[in-house]
Amino acid sequence: MQKNLQQMYRRALDMRTPWLNRWDMAQRYTMPTSDDDAALVFDATAADAADNLAASIYSLLTPPESLWVSLVPESADSPDATAACAALRANLNDSNFYTTIHQCYMDLIVLGTACLFMAENPIGAASAFSFTAIPMRDLAILPGAVFHTATMSARQVLEKYPNWTPPSNLRDTIKSDPETQLRLVQSLVGSDFTAWLDVGGELENNIVATGTFETNPYIIFRWSVASGEQYGRGPVLRALPDIKTANKVVELVLKNATIAVSGIWQADDDGVINLSNINLTPGAIIPKAVGSSGLTPLSSGANFDVSQIILTDLRDRIRHTLLADRLGLLSEKEMTATEILARNADMARILGATYGRLLHEFIHPLVERGLQILSRRGVIEKITLHSDAELKYIAPITKMTMAETLTQGNIL
Repeated sequence: MQKNLQQMYRRALDMRTPWLNRWDMAQRYTMPTSDDDAALVFDATAADAADNLAASIYSLLTPPESLWVSLVPESADSPDATAACAALRANLNDSNFYTTIHQCYMDLIVLGTACLFMAENPIGAASAFSFTAIPMRDLAILPGAVFHTATMSARQVLEKYPNWTPPSNLRDTIKSDPETQLRLVQSLVGSDFTAWLDVGGELENNIVATGTFETNPYIIFRWSVASGEQYGRGPVLRALPDIKTANKVVELVLKNATIAVSGIWQADDDGVINLSNINLTPGAIIPKAVGSSGLTPLSSGANFDVSQIILTDLRDRIRHTLLADRLGLLSEKEMTATEILARNADMARILGATYGRLLHEFIHPLVERGLQILSRRGVIEKITLHSDAELKYIAPITKMTMAETLTQGNIL
């Protein structure tokens, strides 16, 4: 089993490799993480549209302090679904869920895949839940398996897994320097959990902890998925060609603007003009010899008049792909109720497939994991979705879909 686990881990890393460059490119133009990357971004259209889309998804799917999820008992003998739903909402509101989920929405839009790790807090904490947005570069996934790689100090590993006994070849190093950095792999295959140090050698010699999970704490959800792929494709990945082109056009426009401001000049080297002393700044007076032509501007063949037309078209396509032109604020002051309903119906159709996937991959696992933690702590009775209670998702996006259905029914 342990040998198979290592093979699965290597296969998951190999399957993730082609996506790393795509994620780097998408993040470079929307969420640059280094000064060097930020210095190469000349157009902020994609970053602004991605922020707006993340904010819209946040409000449409999981609006804070709102009753966006409900539980309906399947029968009169079912556990108290009302009390379970109230406890779930209270613990979500008291946790860091609403600050963390926005990070996941940004990953969802930019990378196409996001991971929300739902852990259990110690008894006595304000909430039973604790959430962490896991960077996708730290994850490798296979069907039914998640591999989470993290670099942490030996002290942190010991705090997280207090029953771990360091191997003999690391014992002295850790004792002398508890801040020694270790590469820890945490895997969940089905319900079986194994954590080990990725330091080479046989896996059984490096195991830190093992166990089982009743529900998966790694909630991985995707925007859209191509057949046969494990990772999702988000709107930024789809718009990446236009984003890169728009960024290059703006860069060339700025370069042409510097030429337009300072100009390109030519002068006769007659021994009188010292080219090293010429300073091309506004208001500068450049002396010339009497009777000479002095410094003469050289006309540039670069003509970027068409660049604004190209740039406008590119920016419109970027905003359209990232739904900025459809999920933005209402711009028409005199829109009728019918026009607003039609606009909402259009939004519901656009997000329909994504909404269905997020309901299955995000909302259901989140609720199941929350109910399992609360029931195990004795806060609520044990309650199972589809057996004891039915999940009713009542977020704003659901109401939009219902409104579209009603509108179509009235038309028919």
